[in-house]
Order: sequence, then C-alpha cells, then structure tokens
Amino acid sequence: MRFGLHLPNFGAFGSAEVLADLAVLAEGAGWDGLFLWDHLLFCELDRNDHVDPWIALTAIAAETSTLRIGTLVTPLARRRPWELARQTVSLQNFSKGRLVLGVGLGDPTEWDFRHFGDPTDPRIRAEQLDEGLQVLEGLWSGEQFAFDGAHYRLEPVTFLPAPVAPIPVWVGGAWPHRRPFRRAARYQGVVPFGGAAAGRQELQDVVDYVRAHRSSDEAFDVVVSGRSEHDADSADRIAGFQDIGTWWLEDISPLRFGVDWPALADPWDTAALADRIAAGPVVP
Repeated sequence: MRFGLHLPNFGAFGSAEVLADLAVLAEGAGWDGLFLWDHLLFCELDRNDHVDPWIALTAIAAETSTLRIGTLVTPLARRRPWELARQTVSLQNFSKGRLVLGVGLGDPTEWDFRHFGDPTDPRIRAEQLDEGLQVLEGLWSGEQFAFDGAHYRLEPVTFLPAPVAPIPVWVGGAWPHRRPFRRAARYQGVVPFGGAAAGRQELQDVVDYVRAHRSSDEAFDVVVSGRSEHDADSADRIAGFQDIGTWWLEDISPLRFGVDWPALADPWDTAALADRIAAGPVVP
C-alpha cells in the first residue's frame, strides 16, 4: 500500500505557492502522492480563494521529484477534453511521468455546473464523461484521431508530443451505483467515495464488482480514503484494508479540523494541517 494526501484547491490551499511548499514537506515526510480537489466553487457561501489545480500541480511538480500527483476528481463534463489532453500531457512530461488523472461526474453540481450554465443532468454528464475519456485516450496516443459522438466531434487531428509514460485514469463513484464502477473497470483505478468510513465490506463489494467487469489483468489501483493519527487504532484500521487497497489517501481538509462547513467561515487551522502532513503516513 502507498500513502498519499487529498487536499482541497481552495481556502488555506487556494495558492499554488502554498501547495508547492506543502508538497515539499510531504515528500520529505515520506508520503507517496498528493492529489487535489478540482472545484470552481464549492458552495453558495464559498468566499475562499481558489487555485486552478493544473497550475498548482505544475508548481508542485517543479518542487518535488518522487510524489505522484493528480486530481481527485476532475469533473470531465465541465472541461473541453482536447484542452485537458494538452494540459495533462504537458504536466505528465514536465513531471517525468508522475501524473494520475482522477475523473468523475463532479459534485456539487449547483456551483460547479449550474452557476456557469453547464448541464447538471447526471445522465448527460455521464455521457460527456465517457465520450471525454475516449477523446483523451485518442489524443494521448500521438496518432491521428477523429471522433464523432453525441457531445464531442473532432476532425482528424494528431496531438504531439505523446506522454512520456501512460497516464493512469482513476474513476470515482458512489456505491451502490453500478455504472461508475463499470466505467472504472475499463481504466487503471477506482476511487470509491466514502472511503474507509464506508467499511471494509463495501470496499470489498466494489472491488469484486470491478474485477468481474475487467477484461485486463494489468495492475489496478484501489484507493481508500480516511483519517489517521499515529496510534494503534489507526494502524490497525489501515492494516484492515491492506489486502484490498493499493493506496491510502489521508483527508487533509477543513472539515477534519473543525471549520464551519459549508460556510467555511472559521479560519483554517493551517498549523494542524501542516503538522499532520509533516508527521507522515501511518504505516501498519
């Protein structure tokens, strides 16, 4: 099992410079990855600073050398897939192959979609997600590619350069909805929302379902998210997921430290956030 951090892209973390400094701290403390939320606005009362995750991840890549980096999750339906293809390949090559792209429908839809006139219907967004992933794969190939779908159309085009290494795609979803996990089975990883709090049995059900729908025996990542401290209880809890999870993602968010949610009116306890990162992962 590898250990990473899962951080918002707003509030105390709404700065590329701050996130790059925390990434250096994380790499030195033994974390294996750092993954950012991807929001334009998080809620109606949101008055926080936000940073574009791709700018922040580029800053992080420039200051680190071993951390896996990426988004969890990017709501692909509100991004032009050809622009995202260019961004992801550029970052993959700049980081020397350390990028993971997490994708999902996106939530909440009110402030990431409706405020900007984008569709909120989950069926439409799911169609856009599936088509967008096909477009990404085609453009990532470095070969001539064309596409004619219900939502996206591309004339024959070749995107260069190709990525220096394949870009793994992790797909998020909420069990017991089945479609996100059939989608995940086609890619390189799954991120079940709810994480460790949902319990071992639910995670096992997800893994069994995904495996039943996979047509490849290539390595596949299963992401478990939660909160831990350096104590025996946390070590035992993480150990209970080691045989089915390949990543533990530590929740480093304002909610963990008592910020008024969703108003986010209270100051973020940045010292506590940094202290937890500096303490490193809880390795059973």
